Amino acid sequence: MAKARTTFVCRECGGTSAKWLGQCPHCQAWNTLEEQAVAPAAAGGAAHRFAPLAGSSPVRRLADIEAREQPRSSTGIAEFDRVLGGGLVAGAVVLIGGDPGIGKSTLLLQAMAAMSERHRVLYVSGEESGDQVALRARRLELPTGGVELLAEIRLEAIQAAITGVAPEARPAVVVIDSIQTLYSGELTSAPGSVAQVRECAAQLTRLAKQTGVAMVMIGHVTKEGALAGPRVLEHIVDTVLYFEGDTHSSFRLVRAFKNRFGAVNELGVFAMTDRGLRGVNNPSALFLSQREQPVAGSCVMVTQEGTRPLLVEIQALVDAAHGGNPRRLSVGLEGNRLAMLLAVLHRHGGIVTYDQDVFINAVGGVRISEPAADLPVLLAILSSLRNRPLPSGLVVFGEIGLTGEIRPAPRGQERLREAAKLGFTRALIPRANAPRQPIDGLTVLPVDRLDAALQHLD
Repeated sequence: MAKARTTFVCRECGGTSAKWLGQCPHCQAWNTLEEQAVAPAAAGGAAHRFAPLAGSSPVRRLADIEAREQPRSSTGIAEFDRVLGGGLVAGAVVLIGGDPGIGKSTLLLQAMAAMSERHRVLYVSGEESGDQVALRARRLELPTGGVELLAEIRLEAIQAAITGVAPEARPAVVVIDSIQTLYSGELTSAPGSVAQVRECAAQLTRLAKQTGVAMVMIGHVTKEGALAGPRVLEHIVDTVLYFEGDTHSSFRLVRAFKNRFGAVNELGVFAMTDRGLRGVNNPSALFLSQREQPVAGSCVMVTQEGTRPLLVEIQALVDAAHGGNPRRLSVGLEGNRLAMLLAVLHRHGGIVTYDQDVFINAVGGVRISEPAADLPVLLAILSSLRNRPLPSGLVVFGEIGLTGEIRPAPRGQERLREAAKLGFTRALIPRANAPRQPIDGLTVLPVDRLDAALQHLD
C-alpha cells in the first residue's frame, strides 16, 4: 500500500510546509506547525472546493453599476445594531470572538429570539445539546417559539438543513455556535483543526452568498485574545466583532474590527444581568468612578468610539522604584506609547520619572487606542507624582507630539458637548479644537504646548 501523505499546517495562519519546522515560514510564529494527513481528492471535489465565494459576473464598468443601499434587518438589540452598522445584511457573514463565558451565546440567543418574530431563524449548536440551549432560554425568559434549533456538527447536515427546503422556507439568519466544532466529511482531520475550520468557514460563507442567508459564526479565541484558527477567517467574513471586558465584571463591550457594511470603530456597551445582556444607554457613567471628592492620580478624558463620545477615567499611580529597573505597566492603553510619553514629559516638561514605577489604568475595562489619550495620561501621572488632585470638573483630551506640541483630536465639538452634558465645567484641550461658539456651562482652556498645559495645573 502507498504511504499516506502528510503535511504540516500552521495553526495560526494556516500556511503549509512539507516538513516540520520550529518556526512557521509564513507568519514567523514558533511551534505552531501540526502534522495532518492529506486527504485524496474526490472526483469533482476540487472544482467544488475552490469555487468562488461570490457568484461570477461579466466585466462591467464601475460607473455603470448602480450602487444600492443594502437593506438591514434589526436584531432587536440597539447596541448590537450599532456595532453591525444598523443591523444584519442579507448574505453577510459575521464572526464574533471573545473569552469563554463572556456572553457570546447569550447575546446571539437573545437576538435570535427577537428576530424570530419577523424572520425565520436557525440556531445551530455544536457545543451544547438542545436541552442546554432550552434551559438557557428559559432562564433568560426569552420568547423562543419561532427559533429553530439544530444540534449538529457535521457541515453537510447543516448545509442540507438550510438548502433542503423551499426558498421561501429557508431561514433568513443562521447562527453557528461555534465554527471550531464543525467538521466536513471530505477531510480526514479532526474538528477544530486548521483545515476543518478553514474549509467549514469557506463553505458556509459560499452558502450565505449564494442563498442570501445572513450567517453569524462564533469563534474561539486564544490565550492572547485573538481568534483561534487560521487568520484567513478574518479575511473571508464580512464583519469581525470582539467581546471585551472582564468576565468577573458585569459590563461587556462589543467592538467591530472589520465591517464591509458599516464603520469599523463602533462600540456597543452591555451590562450582564440575570435576564441576559442589556444595552447601556449612558455608557459614560460606567467608566467614571463615583466619588464625592477628587483624588490624586485621576483624570477624565473624552474618547471617540465611532459616532459616540465616551467619558473615561484614566488612573495613574507613580511610586518610587524599589528595584534596578522601574516598571511601566499600562492596562487599557498602549504600553509602548507610555514610555514615549514619559520621555516627552521629561524633555519638554522637566518632570523626572526614571526612578519611579508608573502604572496606568483605564477604568471599566475599556481599551483606548486613539492618541487623544496622551494629555490625560500625562496629567494623571503628574497628579499622582505630586499627590495633588486635578481641579474638580476638569475634562481633558489631546495628542502629544515628540516635540511637545499638542495636536487636535477629531470631532472635538462633539466631545465638548458630551462633557458639558454630563456636568463638567472646565476643558483642557488643543487650541485647534477650541469652539468658535461658547458652550453653555463649559470653560475651555486651549493650549498648544505641553509646558502651557502644565502651567494650568500650578
